[in-house]
Order: sequence, then structure tokens, then C-alpha cells
Amino acid sequence: MKVVIVGGVAGGATAAARIRRLDEQAEIIVFERSGFISYANCGLPYYIGGVIADPEALTLQTPESFFSRFRVTMKVRHEVTALHPETNTVSVKNLETGETFEESYDKLLLSPGAKPAQPDLSGTGSDRLFTLRTVEDTLHIKEYITKHHPASVVLAGGGFIGLELAENLRELGMEVTIVQRPKQLMTPFDADMAAFLHNEMRRHGITLALGHTVEGFTEKENGIDVLLKEGAPLHADMAVLAIGVTPDTTLAKDAGLELGIKGSIVVNDRMETSVRDIYAVGDAVQVKHSVTGQNALISLAGPANKQGRIAADNICGRDSRYPGSQGSSVIKVFSMTAATTGINETAAKEAGLAIDKVVLSPMSHAGYYPGGKVMTMKLIFEKETFRLLGAQIVGYEGVDKRIDVLATAIHAGMKATDLTELDLAYAPPYSSAKDPVNMAGFIAENIANGLVKQFHLEDVKTLPKDGSVTLLDTRTEKEYLRGHIDGFLNIPVDELRERLGELTKDKPVYIICQSGLRSYIASRILAGNGYDTYNFSGGFRFYDAVEHDRHMTEAATACGMDMAES
Repeated sequence: MKVVIVGGVAGGATAAARIRRLDEQAEIIVFERSGFISYANCGLPYYIGGVIADPEALTLQTPESFFSRFRVTMKVRHEVTALHPETNTVSVKNLETGETFEESYDKLLLSPGAKPAQPDLSGTGSDRLFTLRTVEDTLHIKEYITKHHPASVVLAGGGFIGLELAENLRELGMEVTIVQRPKQLMTPFDADMAAFLHNEMRRHGITLALGHTVEGFTEKENGIDVLLKEGAPLHADMAVLAIGVTPDTTLAKDAGLELGIKGSIVVNDRMETSVRDIYAVGDAVQVKHSVTGQNALISLAGPANKQGRIAADNICGRDSRYPGSQGSSVIKVFSMTAATTGINETAAKEAGLAIDKVVLSPMSHAGYYPGGKVMTMKLIFEKETFRLLGAQIVGYEGVDKRIDVLATAIHAGMKATDLTELDLAYAPPYSSAKDPVNMAGFIAENIANGLVKQFHLEDVKTLPKDGSVTLLDTRTEKEYLRGHIDGFLNIPVDELRERLGELTKDKPVYIICQSGLRSYIASRILAGNGYDTYNFSGGFRFYDAVEHDRHMTEAATACGMDMAES
């Protein structure tokens, strides 16, 4: 059997190695148009910033090492220019010599990945404008910075690459501005959770231009202007276009393969395309979202590697199935970590799901052990069934392991209430006896059992201020004086039983505290005394972070530009 693979990075390299492990006799040829194979896309921004010092560390294998171990022929700087399914051949061009030739196959695997989205904008040919996809792109940016010492940069795009690059360039001392068309960074997160990322970026001196659309670029003698729709141009020494990626599927389209979302390649759960003997994997393919069952594009390294293995199994006569992508991801933002899995609240509502949510602010480990830090967790679940749909966490240590637990729970089809039963490892330096994941389950269980009724961030602005309800803040007087929501009466939770006479039983009581715990205790005290209570999900800490971000964004819009915080 002869297998030809187009693309030698995540999915392609994984498939090649798996095919060899399953079939020692197969002839395997990989064509990769760049000069590198099996490289770590996710590490590229960290080489630019100097965190990864050795460029060779970016490439997990070389063509020579891959051949030595797997006897796979890796032809770099070779571009497949056409597919010919009718003859089971591909056309190939050697990019170094210009030579063209035909290569036959028994099975063909497409792993072309995705390319940086480049809309029809003026000025994209500027030498001061860059994109970041390959090792060559990385070396180009690094060389430019080393040679020209730019002091400022505008990044068009606030996704994974945009944020990672922003952090690394800021650490080099550059003035960094991020332009993002949505009014938030990192759209896999809901806007309320993204507020914590915004505040962290501003705290480190990043300027945010949210809600602005890039219309083009104009090269100047002393830099480049980034042109904004309905806004003044942003001037910098260099710019990076990182507004997202699109499937690189020209070959598939020209060969008549069935295409889906944004021109992606349609595959079945065996990673087979619509054309016999042709498989496809990675960022170029359309997948099913495992939570919603809807078609999706999910450009992440984990799914690409899994798909490569599954395609290889099926090429070698096995029966492997891809269950869909869940979208689990994590990102470092300076000292903060943000992670998500499943779908967010916005996506759930767009999918027509009736959902509920809990927001909590647990400590990363036992409070009595030094060094614990608060994280913010948001859990999304179906209203009636309590089936877990998604989770988002922003914090510091311990975020990654909690998101992995929740990702596993979602994959297993667990309910939010089932999280109470998870037997998770505990020692004071690592967790609490009631882990944050368990705590999220306890809140969901209280909701399911009718012990708690909630109100949320979006409800605050509609709370009546005519005296028909009681608004109660149960924090200490000092906390209250440092900041509170207008209209909320302050009675600390430890004084509540003695001050019940200040509240009226014929009015619903809406209760808030710093994190949601003391207000829950107050809610139970009041419920036990005949009051109708609602607990604020997330606490004042959550409310304050989101409101601060909203104020900064609105102020930026009013004056035409966001302000980084010192």
C-alpha cells in the first residue's frame, strides 16, 4: 500500500507515524510545502518573545529523524498543486528547483491545515505587516524585530495567536495595541468571563481597541498606519494580521470534494471525504461539535492529532471513529490562565438550548495553606436535565486541571449535579477538601433541589428600585464602603439574624456578597425565617470586574481609544 500525505505538521505527521506502526510494509510519502515538519504551532509566539530560545526546539522532528525512526519519506519545500482522484495521482512542485511531477497513491490523506484569514484589505503587501502561521513566519518576525527594534505594534485580532503574541511582544518592551471587531477578546469565552482577560491585559500595559474593524494598511516612512472603520488610524512601527484562520482547501475544492462551513472539507466519522480513497484531518475539516451535534470548525492541535490517528487506523483497515470535537482549550495571559470546554452561554442560546448557569469564585487550594489564589468558574448546563454543556475558568494556578476534569465530565455525559460525587485528589497545597469542581456541583444541586434561586449579572439593571423588593448586601461594612451596587442595603451576614426586623417578609430579597458564599448563607437564614430569597451568581467581585471592563470599553469608545492601565 502506498500512502501520500499532504501536510506534515500535526495531523499529517501523526497519521504517518501511526500508519507505520500499523503497517511496516506501507510506502509513506509526505509532502510539506514549508521547510519544516511536525513543528509546534502553539509555541511560535513564545520563540518571538524569547521564552523559547532555541529555534530547533520548535520542530519536534526533522525529515531525517522521521525517516530514521519511521522510514517515512518527508519531502519538505514540496507543494501539491492538484489532486487527480480519477487516476489516484497528485501533481507536485519542488519549490526549490521548480521541478513538477506526478505521484501516485493508493490512499491519500489531506492535512493542509488553515491559513491566516486575509480579507480584501488595502496595503497587505507592506513589508511592515506580518502573519504568523509557519516557522518561516516566526523567523521572519523575529529577524525583523532583531534588526529594526520596533517600539510599537498593532495586532489585528484578539484570538489565541493575537493574545499570545501580544504578551510576548509586550515582554520585549514594545507598546502593543490589539484591534478586535467584537467588543471582547477570545470569543470562545462569554463577554463576562473575557472581562477578566481584558483587565489583565490592560494591567500589563496592553491597549485594547475593541469593537473596531480594520479596513486596511498604509505604509509610512516611519511605520505603518492601521486604518479603522469609523475611527482614526492607529500608527505603529509594525503590524500583525491575526484576525483568525480559514481552512486551506483550494486543492479539495478544485478536485470536487464536498465542502462545508467556510469551504472546509466534509468528512464522515472515519475521516473519509466524499471521494473514494481520500481522507482529510485537522484544521481544514468540518467536524461535529460533540455537545450540540452541529457542524463546526475547531482549529486546535488536540483534535488534529486525534483525527490523524483515526484516519491512519482506517487507512490500515481498522474501524476507528471520531466522536466530534468539544473545543477544550487553555491560554496563558501574563500571570493569568484562562480555559474553556464545551460551549459557552452565547453559543448555547444560539443553538436554541434552554440553559442555566452558576458562577463561583473558589480558591485554587486550601485557604489556610499559603499562596492560594481565587479563580472564577462559570458552568453552563441544560435547565431541565442539568446536562453539562460547557465551562469557563479564569484564574491562576489550578485552572488547567479543573477544566480537564470538567471536559471529562462533559464527554462522559454527566449532569452538573453529578459533580458533587467526583472523588478528586486533595492535599492543602493542591486543592480543598471540597474541590472547586465539587463546589460547582453543590451549587447546581441546591438549584435542582429548590434550595437556591438565583439572579444574574444581566438581571441587576432590571431590578426594581421602587421599594417592591429588598436589595441586600451581606458583606462587611468596610467591603461595602469600598464599592457596592446602588440601592443595596448593607447588613453583614453575621448580624443578619439580629436585624431581621429591618426586612419585610412580603418583599422578595435579592442578596449579594463578595463571592456568593455569604449571600447563600444569608439566603438560607432568611428562607428559614419565611423570606423569599434570590442569590446573586458570582458575587460582587464578579460584578465589579465586568462593570470595570464595561466602563473602560465605553470610555475608550467615547474618546476613540482604550487606555492601558499602569
